[in-house]
Amino acid sequence: MSEEKSLPGTYLRERDLQSLPGIVEHRPDVKYLYSAGQAQSMFLRGLKDGRILGVRCMRCGRVYVPPRSYCEYCFAPTGDWVELSGEGEVHTAVVSYISTFRERLEKPEIVAVVKLYAPGYTNKDDEYEFAGMFHKLCGVGEDDVINGRVIGMRVKPRWRPPEERIGSVTDIECFEPVQS
Repeated sequence: MSEEKSLPGTYLRERDLQSLPGIVEHRPDVKYLYSAGQAQSMFLRGLKDGRILGVRCMRCGRVYVPPRSYCEYCFAPTGDWVELSGEGEVHTAVVSYISTFRERLEKPEIVAVVKLYAPGYTNKDDEYEFAGMFHKLCGVGEDDVINGRVIGMRVKPRWRPPEERIGSVTDIECFEPVQS
């Protein structure tokens, strides 16, 4: 028995794995159309213009980025569009050797969850609801992540040049440290 077989669980042979429902051996060459909807479309247009837009709940004041049509906490409709500066702080980060296309990277990327500062909040410790924007970090190294130096770091977006923007989260090249 090989050492990897000594782990607990049920082992599947390759042919067993391929016979499972949902496994596709061949991906057809097709394009899909997806409607982003009203809120997401406004958000994506904002990114193309170099702006990060969110919505504020009309009842509790929570800010959502990316925007949502209703508040997930009090179920009231959101309404007021707000523009965020893009500055925020890193809440968590990881060194990734896998690309977004699931290919191994020769040089790792640092990816993080950034909590953006909402307008109208004067103290970065003020609370508002925002799960965080998952994006690449630049200007930091693997050691900064491993030693926890990026947690709480103030960051800002590094935008692609206007002529390269397409209305996607990739219009933000990465988030970089704010120089004090």
